[in-house]
Amino acid sequence: MNDAAPETIAVTHVIDDVLRRDRGRLLAGLMTRLGDFQLAEDALQEACMSALKHWSRMGAPHDPLAWLMKVGLNKGIDHMRAGQRETRKSNDLRRVSPEYIDSELPETIPDERLRLIFTCCHPALEEKSRVALTLRTVCNLTTREIAAAFLDTEQTMGQRLSRAKAKIRLKGIAYRVPEPDQWQSRLETVLSTVYLIFTTGYVTEDDSARDLCREGIFLARLLNHLKPGEPEMEGVLALMLLTEARRSARIDADGVMVPVESQDPAHWQDEFIAEAQAVLEGAIRKRAPGPFQIKAAIADCHMMRPGPDWPQMSLLYQSLWAFEPTPVVALNWSVVMAETGRAELALEKLGELQSELEEYQPWHAARAHVLEKVGRIGEACAAYDQAIRIAPNAAARRLLERKRQVILS
Repeated sequence: MNDAAPETIAVTHVIDDVLRRDRGRLLAGLMTRLGDFQLAEDALQEACMSALKHWSRMGAPHDPLAWLMKVGLNKGIDHMRAGQRETRKSNDLRRVSPEYIDSELPETIPDERLRLIFTCCHPALEEKSRVALTLRTVCNLTTREIAAAFLDTEQTMGQRLSRAKAKIRLKGIAYRVPEPDQWQSRLETVLSTVYLIFTTGYVTEDDSARDLCREGIFLARLLNHLKPGEPEMEGVLALMLLTEARRSARIDADGVMVPVESQDPAHWQDEFIAEAQAVLEGAIRKRAPGPFQIKAAIADCHMMRPGPDWPQMSLLYQSLWAFEPTPVVALNWSVVMAETGRAELALEKLGELQSELEEYQPWHAARAHVLEKVGRIGEACAAYDQAIRIAPNAAARRLLERKRQVILS
């Protein structure tokens, strides 16, 4: 075996690290200049292959991100020149700045991920495709990971992503952030997608460099900077900050998930809480309520000291129901209802949700908790058993096992 093998392995790690952190940023920059989803993805892939070859021989450059951007851009331009079969492709070349290609890249590459998100969230695309395409292109989730999130097969999701990219190309959907008067048609999906980016990172047990929580908060801040004073954008930022504030308290030293009401507030990040409360207060003063503002208010009430304000949370869930009359909202509302002393009513409400949520793990966990509250221990244990069997991760499973053990002791 020659000496190149360790170098190749080291370079592969460098490339993987850059892609985990900045694939969305690279892809957004390439799409800005090349104007085509598939071309930008192909160009980035070829740039990575070139990097593997050149960096293994010469060593990784000082700025791997800038190197990949420059080489990817040149690869894309080469493809466009080679395929000058129609006037439109020739005209596209004129939009690319020769100075940018031929000279060194600037020290900082512009962050254009919001353009990419708004493109992915165009109303011409079906909503599921909008979210999936954003998770793939901006956050570097694999097709398999996205398929699992949507309970689809990898092949089905791959076809969905391909159709979405083709539709963007065929319809000539502009790769840009729309004017403010056009935001409303996309804003709900954009905010939901940015929040999904955050929650995907929050619930994962992966400690890789791909920090989706940080990514989601960054994008929410960027949205608020781009169009300040939008109450729902302020609401989603406040919700993320409140959730992030308690991340370090979420799992105890034994690897057991800790419910919010049982966490030690000393482990919360007070600066995030203060910022979130100020942002949320500003949103509420605009008197234009929306679901993200209400969810942020619920999170704030859940973190009240010395304990959660359950009655206020129940009222807030009633308000949220007017915006999102979904089984998941009903489930969460039922749990809060049980904490206000109405456990029998909560159990009745959970029973009404069985046909819709029987395959949903939190329903079994919630039902076990409420059954325990009303003293139906045998049924509670059976519900805990089912919730444990389908728990999404080890920390949640350990919490449920501990709760089951407590009621039997």
